[in-house]
Amino acid sequence: MVLELKLRKVGNSVGLVLPKEALAHLKVEEGDTVTLTESQDGMRLTASNPEFAKTMAVFESLNRRYRNTLRELAK
Repeated sequence: MVLELKLRKVGNSVGLVLPKEALAHLKVEEGDTVTLTESQDGMRLTASNPEFAKTMAVFESLNRRYRNTLRELAK
């Protein structure tokens, strides 16, 4: 599925309106939370998963703590 979406001003922010097809594909509805993550080929929008959020928090903590070690291991 490829959708071209327009950004719109919402108060002092900018919002993105998702069409019904995208909501159905994500299996979300109004009021649900989605997660936007960076990937190698751009950004990824997924339905929010509390377990995933907890895992990402642990990863980010470890990534900050062991940044230099991980950089050396990647060489």
